[in-house]
Amino acid sequence: MKETILKRLKYWGELNLGLLLLTGSVYFFKAPNGFATGGVSGLAILISRISPVLTQASMVAILNAVLLLLGVLFLGKEFGWLTVICTGIYTLEMALLERFVPIDAPLTDQPFLELTYATLLGGIGSAILFNCHASSGGTDIAALILKKYTSMDVGKALLVTDVLIAASTFYVVGLKAGLYSLLGLFAKTFLIDSVIEEINMSKAFTIITTRPQEIEDYVMNVLHRGITVEKATGGYTGEDKTVLICVCSRMDAARLRRRVRDLDKDAFMIVTSSSEIVGRGFQPS
Repeated sequence: MKETILKRLKYWGELNLGLLLLTGSVYFFKAPNGFATGGVSGLAILISRISPVLTQASMVAILNAVLLLLGVLFLGKEFGWLTVICTGIYTLEMALLERFVPIDAPLTDQPFLELTYATLLGGIGSAILFNCHASSGGTDIAALILKKYTSMDVGKALLVTDVLIAASTFYVVGLKAGLYSLLGLFAKTFLIDSVIEEINMSKAFTIITTRPQEIEDYVMNVLHRGITVEKATGGYTGEDKTVLICVCSRMDAARLRRRVRDLDKDAFMIVTSSSEIVGRGFQPS
């Protein structure tokens, strides 16, 4: 029970961190500079430049409400209450920033510096949300609708919508903002993939040893991980050996490496990095 509560708290903590980073990137860096790197936030930036009647938060709320309605109509109610919750938190955070930290100009006179922070904060925030199997709604919903009614996959559909929004910056804001927007969009795309891989990074061990029992006990009783055991024969020596296969986190990997060396200095270890571990204790199948 306690473990379940801690997991839920950790999950919602990560979710809110992702939303906070995403909101900060838009409010402090993208909107003041006119960087529309896709998504509902980018579309809201462009519309507010054309018709500055509503605030950024109000525009985001309206656009997300329309897209959520379309999501229910075309995808059904099952497309996700989590998206509704994330959209509400994102809009609320934007409104609070507008209320208590008003900004009407860029923070610095260095647009490339601000684009860098906008890309880093937005990319890391989006990666955290995607890793939690959530999103802030927006053009993700449009991409899912496109996927359902066309042969286009979600990734391509999302890229198409974001490129169209970023390209519109050339006409609405100007050449410099348009170039920065496209640069930020492509940088964010690569950054999100890299951050997701880094978050999910694990270490896979293949250990060839003549003292398997002590290592097995350490992995299962101390690291609390599963392990696979195979019998083998050394090709050069002809000796009977045991091959142990297990996967653990990067922190546990350092401990396991030292323990194996203490137990069997002649053990042969192959350690590889992977962000695609599917199964119990890692990503669900």
